[in-house]
Amino acid sequence: MFLVGLTGGISSGKSAVSTMLRELGCPIIDADVVARKVVEQHTTAYSRIVYHFGPEILLENGEIDRQKLGQLIFADEEKRKLLNSITHPEIHKAMLKEILLYFLRGYRYVVLDVPLLFETRRLTKFLNHTVVVYCDPATQLLRLMQRDGLTQEHAEQRVAAQMPLNEKRGLANHVVENSGSREDTHRQVLRLHTRLEDSMDFLLVRVIAIAATTSLGGILLYATKILMS
Repeated sequence: MFLVGLTGGISSGKSAVSTMLRELGCPIIDADVVARKVVEQHTTAYSRIVYHFGPEILLENGEIDRQKLGQLIFADEEKRKLLNSITHPEIHKAMLKEILLYFLRGYRYVVLDVPLLFETRRLTKFLNHTVVVYCDPATQLLRLMQRDGLTQEHAEQRVAAQMPLNEKRGLANHVVENSGSREDTHRQVLRLHTRLEDSMDFLLVRVIAIAATTSLGGILLYATKILMS
């Protein structure tokens, strides 16, 4: 099994492409979903966040108010680094557990849906393929304004706060051009899926995994330790 990174920009259509791949039977690990799970009540990350940022970041039901926490760290780099130091190890650990489960189930590849894939670069060294969902700037701006009811000025500010899609496109192995119709995007996703399914990268990964252990039992023991941790 090998890993594929999927990313894009705000309103570029990454979620739509992720859904298409899932409908084709591809296992998807959504970093945003994982990030929400690791800070649920009674988790280690939740306790540490409340300890460092105080109970004022909590909603009435005890859950973390993500909007309020986001406002706290937006203009404070030290607080942002602190939060990342708490959440990122837990996110990566949770993603690794899911990857191991898919590996044991025999999947050829797993797609990691990561919005900030190229911004953080923490996962890129583990990926065999990277995919960027791209759309032209005018289309991106229009979609964002329509989706979130934003003025052009506010939409431009939100787009400007991210790494430009053109830059991400230059870093990726594959590009899904999503400026046109849904049908056109779907055809591109089908071609991408076929290319990944036909790839022999998974054989090399499995050989390396087996060679790194003394037996299949060693692989299972390692996987069990990770899953139980």
